[in-house]
Amino acid sequence: MQEVRPKGVLLYLTRPMILALVVGLSGCAVQTPPITQKEAPQSLMAQKAAQSAVAPHALPVVPTLKRKIALGRITNETNYGQSLLRDRQDDPLGKQVTDLMAKALTESGAYLVFERPDIGRIQAEGNLTDTKLNLIGVDALIIGSLTEFGRKTLGARGFVSASKRQVAFAKVDVRVVDVSTGHVFFAASGAGEASSETASTFGFGSQAGYDGTLNDAAIRQAVGEAVNKLSTEMSSRPWQTFILKAEGNRVFIGGGKSQGIKPGMQFYIQTAGEQIKSPQTGAIVTLPGRVVAQVMIEGLFGDNELNEGSVASISSGSLAGYRPEQLLVRYEGVRQ
Repeated sequence: MQEVRPKGVLLYLTRPMILALVVGLSGCAVQTPPITQKEAPQSLMAQKAAQSAVAPHALPVVPTLKRKIALGRITNETNYGQSLLRDRQDDPLGKQVTDLMAKALTESGAYLVFERPDIGRIQAEGNLTDTKLNLIGVDALIIGSLTEFGRKTLGARGFVSASKRQVAFAKVDVRVVDVSTGHVFFAASGAGEASSETASTFGFGSQAGYDGTLNDAAIRQAVGEAVNKLSTEMSSRPWQTFILKAEGNRVFIGGGKSQGIKPGMQFYIQTAGEQIKSPQTGAIVTLPGRVVAQVMIEGLFGDNELNEGSVASISSGSLAGYRPEQLLVRYEGVRQ
């Protein structure tokens, strides 16, 4: 009897061949070509050598007068973390933003940060030991809020693969208030985002549940961006300090080593300028002062940011006829 074969080619696949084919297809679905790392035209070793060749003394020495800043109200104004059983004073998310803001301002090295939100606790601790709290006035007060905060989950599914991405985002709005006038002279926003991603193929791969640390990372980034904008604005304002005492040719001024002041630096001493109420705005306007002397730093004293000072000698001009509170000290430049 003649054997009948179907037309065409009959392909017989063994079990190992099928498994190899499936693995190959799945690899094509999720794998990407390997990344080839390329080096810059100048090698990393050459770049490091060029950076180390720059002498530290060749860089400009600029004093970084630490401005006195206090943190005021920073609250959570989003729907996240709100409930009927929690009052406005119990605001853990707002307290977290305040703590992160205080940490970022302190670590920036440009501010003297003073406590205000928990001042009651400090006073209560001082009362236990009969210690009087000596509050120091500040140049500006920072207030603001967490205005945006949330999470979302993004996913993608292919023929044999799937991925899941968790995203947390936050936005912080702050404003800086002049404590002497109540005028808001600067406002800034900071935004942050943090994410984590998992992927699987044929049900195999990394698996992850709710990641609560993404919330903290997003808020930290938002706070950091707001502080960077604030520092840029504050650093553009004139550098100035005050005279502590004047004795003949010697002048003692506030600010020392931690604020970048070094022997040999020169400063101008000028009058504070007359203050006049503007008929247009109703605000107090300070007229430009007049330079009366120039001084050079000879030495430093003090052991912390609050009690440091510098000793200077008058190189030109005179302070005769002026009281220390009538004068300001402004930075003039660097003397090598």
